[in-house]
Amino acid sequence: MDICEILKSSKTIAVVGISSNPNRMSRIIASYLIHYGYNVVGVNPGKPKIEGIEVYANLKDIPFEIDIVDVFRKSEDIPQLITDVLAVNPKVLWLQLGIRNDEAVKPVIEKGILTIQDMCIKVEHGFCF
Repeated sequence: MDICEILKSSKTIAVVGISSNPNRMSRIIASYLIHYGYNVVGVNPGKPKIEGIEVYANLKDIPFEIDIVDVFRKSEDIPQLITDVLAVNPKVLWLQLGIRNDEAVKPVIEKGILTIQDMCIKVEHGFCF
């Protein structure tokens, strides 16, 4: 499945590391995705809601299926997310531009979850639509 097919078939995106600052890239991209009709939820402990976006403390707290887990965390923080990613079993784990951790994502790939690293979902969406 190519990136455009992934984006066309996905409905729900969890933005891990969403910021309450509207000028941060995680917020800009979350707003962009909402504008294009995606159901976007955030993951950030201690932030119950950000400008109408429902925010959960962790991925496992989200009470519905997630198509894409879109991560805005440092590469060295990725190992801490893997257990939750495996538990929620999204179709795609997407690590944003500048984020890559080949070793940490091995169990995700082995489980059959499509993994995209070091790419911006907003840029790729723009190429597709």
